[in-house]
Amino acid sequence: MPVLAKVTTMVKAIIVEQSEDRNVTAGVQEIDETRLPDDGEVDIAVEYSTINYKDGLCLNGLAGLVRSFPHVPGVDFAGEVLSSRDDRFKAGDKVIMSGFRSGENRWGGYATRANGRADWLVPVPDGMTTRETQALGTAGFTAMQSILRLEENGMTPEGGEVLVTGAGGGVGSIATVLLARRGYQVAAVTGRAEIADYLTGLGASRIVGRDEMLDDPGKPMESSTWGGCIDCAGGQILARALKQMKSGAAIASLGNAAGSSMEASIVPFLLRGVSILGIDSVPVPVAKRKEIWAALAAEMPRDVLESLTEEIGLADVIPYGQKILDGKVRGRIVVDVNR
Repeated sequence: MPVLAKVTTMVKAIIVEQSEDRNVTAGVQEIDETRLPDDGEVDIAVEYSTINYKDGLCLNGLAGLVRSFPHVPGVDFAGEVLSSRDDRFKAGDKVIMSGFRSGENRWGGYATRANGRADWLVPVPDGMTTRETQALGTAGFTAMQSILRLEENGMTPEGGEVLVTGAGGGVGSIATVLLARRGYQVAAVTGRAEIADYLTGLGASRIVGRDEMLDDPGKPMESSTWGGCIDCAGGQILARALKQMKSGAAIASLGNAAGSSMEASIVPFLLRGVSILGIDSVPVPVAKRKEIWAALAAEMPRDVLESLTEEIGLADVIPYGQKILDGKVRGRIVVDVNR
């Protein structure tokens, strides 16, 4: 009787490799499924992923995020469970993966198949598709996480305008939509005058030029202006916002596109009780993740989400990884990994 050869599935994936001279390259390859991680309990057919700033860094071997090569980036992904060795999931379930350094320390979502740890996976909320979850991605998750933290700190629509820096990016765009829908007046900061109409269309009540936030008069405090702030920029833009916060107001700090350090005074903390709330989406427990995803499912208008989303295929991810590092991506990018 003939012996049947074992049939293995080929997986299409973006593989990042590093040469002996430490040169990093990325390309789409077909690999045997046996190369995927096998330490997770859940095997997933990936449907969609997205592009975050971290993905741009991983694709280009920057910031030391990738420690081992070859590597498959993709911080976020969503798809259908093929098999599970954990009772919390079964074949056919739709799941989301994000956070926990997936796509950094462990192979991520830029592939047609993935292996996931049950402790890290979140079911796709009722009423959402896998594509919609990735149109939101970590950017949308972080935007909602920031709003909830600020409201826990006492932020309300009656407390004054909310400043959103880096408003043209993924987090900023979605934060602008969500804040406006919750009744806030949103002042959107951007260095790209050409996207002003885009931001007002998302719900911004006014546009603040990036140069205005950098034109610092040098005073330790300025007029009380903002009832809250979602800061995607960092650097001296964060330092300037700090001077302009109202008494008791807080800044959700989550990005460093304008720099990872700042020169600032402690006076706003002492005389106005201003707070800076650090936002890190990576270690958020699954129970809290479910709460945040449920809020996104309930509050994010699907037509608006679609209007700020561009869809690309897997092969397009590599050039877009550079574009996001260069600040040339507007809104959200969803990746159909099977295209």
